[in-house]
Amino acid sequence: MTARGFPAFAPGPARRPRSRWGVGWADALTRSALDLRPLRRGRRYAARGHVGPITVSAGRVAAAVHDGDPELAHRTVVRVDPLRDGDWERLTAELADRSGWRAALLAGELPADLGAAAGVALLPEPAELLPECDCPDWEHPCAHAAALCHQVSWLLDAEPLLLLLIRGRDPGELTGAAGRHATAGALARRDGAAAPVGGDRDGAAAPVGGDRDGAAAPADGEPAGEAYARVVPPLPAPLGEPPAPEAPAPLPAGPGVDPDALRALVAAAAARAAQLLSVSAAPRGPGTPGAPG
Repeated sequence: MTARGFPAFAPGPARRPRSRWGVGWADALTRSALDLRPLRRGRRYAARGHVGPITVSAGRVAAAVHDGDPELAHRTVVRVDPLRDGDWERLTAELADRSGWRAALLAGELPADLGAAAGVALLPEPAELLPECDCPDWEHPCAHAAALCHQVSWLLDAEPLLLLLIRGRDPGELTGAAGRHATAGALARRDGAAAPVGGDRDGAAAPVGGDRDGAAAPADGEPAGEAYARVVPPLPAPLGEPPAPEAPAPLPAGPGVDPDALRALVAAAAARAAQLLSVSAAPRGPGTPGAPG
């Protein structure tokens, strides 16, 4: 699983997360704090550009964070509990039935209801955020870890799929696994629909479904060789000469509508339709346009 690196944010005005995932991450940070003062100090550090380039890897985010002197930066890491295998399987199964959600993932979006639908908490609980810093502060989290977490919420605003990597999983693996799950489900449904009811495959009982002659309808995904080997039924009999068009019914007058002109248009359309039907119903011999040569 490849780690991701992000350049340091430039100093700027104080900012707060805007997206569901950024706000949820910041909320988990707030609920994990024993004291809100380091969080406020960390927010100032984040806005003033005291956080260096951020590395996001499976289950952790890391950066060098300083108090004002970049030469005295502290090594700060926030570890996050990874998603369990069972959670990952539920996410995969849920995505298999939601082609729109798979398309959203491919577009870089994380569907807002994915976790709830699968019964999986994508955002970490407060106890799942584990800050580490080599500074001498005793707070949990310290201002350096808080500053790092604040900037991670900004990253989640711009790229929500990073949350999966932070939770220890490869975002690309999720879409691929969901696609394979969907394909396996479709094949299972196809095989179940093609299986005969009340008999074996040697024809002891009639299969479910069929065409007008009683033959079994081919299952979706039938091998080409078998499809081309089937006998093609004859074409239906020609329809014959169509009846002459009848005169159009009387049309009521209306605002801005000339009934006589409208009747003439309807009669002309009916005559043209009858002419086209007559041409299509006429037998075609060799050399006729559209006939077999």
